[in-house]
Amino acid sequence: MQASNPIGIFDSGIGGMTVARAINQILPYENLIYFGDTAHLPYGDKSAESIRAYALGITQFLLQKQCKIIVIACNSASTAAYEDVFNFVGNKALVLNVIDPIVEFINLNYSNIQIGLIGTKQTINSKTYEKKITSLNKNINLKSLATPLLAHLIEEGFYHNKISKEVIEEYLSNQELEGIQSLILGCTHYPLIKNEIAEFYNHRLDILDSANIVAEKLKLILKENNLENTSSNYFDNQFYVSDYTKSFEESTKVFFGEKIKLEHYPLWK
Repeated sequence: MQASNPIGIFDSGIGGMTVARAINQILPYENLIYFGDTAHLPYGDKSAESIRAYALGITQFLLQKQCKIIVIACNSASTAAYEDVFNFVGNKALVLNVIDPIVEFINLNYSNIQIGLIGTKQTINSKTYEKKITSLNKNINLKSLATPLLAHLIEEGFYHNKISKEVIEEYLSNQELEGIQSLILGCTHYPLIKNEIAEFYNHRLDILDSANIVAEKLKLILKENNLENTSSNYFDNQFYVSDYTKSFEESTKVFFGEKIKLEHYPLWK
């Protein structure tokens, strides 16, 4: 591994772009390789076994690209496949998921509180957040709710409109989230609707999304391992999808402010 090697990032679709954008802002000299597994999106509806298979296939691709660290920019994949990816990679690269940095942040900033969690069925049913937060012994009561429609809507570009507002209100009005004082966005797609969620709560709640928190953790890991690229004048961010979708290409402009070069790479054929 060398500091000049790229950072690999993957998700089932555009959600991980929220993490990629934060990394690009906090680590501007790093080259990124992003893989959106659009052939299988969203991961939240898939079995853990399927997610593990997809994650390992993408990890192999990113290792071939000589990535120095692989960021699993997906909560569903982080719950189902992190250990498999970590073991598969060995000493060839570092691995970071999007859950542990959030748990570390909560440990440093919260105690004696009720925190809500929304995410895909896979993320909620795995109880990964619940187990990790309970182990902190900070008297934190986690109240979880699966919100599977949100990732679908976001992937199709249905956010910041009447449809998304109605779906958000339907979910967040659920009594399972009653009394929460903070809310974890347990899906990397959800920062795209963070403002709408904040408006539902009249901006009274802390809304925790993983993008900046993960990017800051990544910067620390790279620095600790002498892998932070601080002097590059050459930028070669690469974006791949397993199945081309027009909505994905259009949504990428939201994150990087310009049209990016998107390459169709049918990994599963």
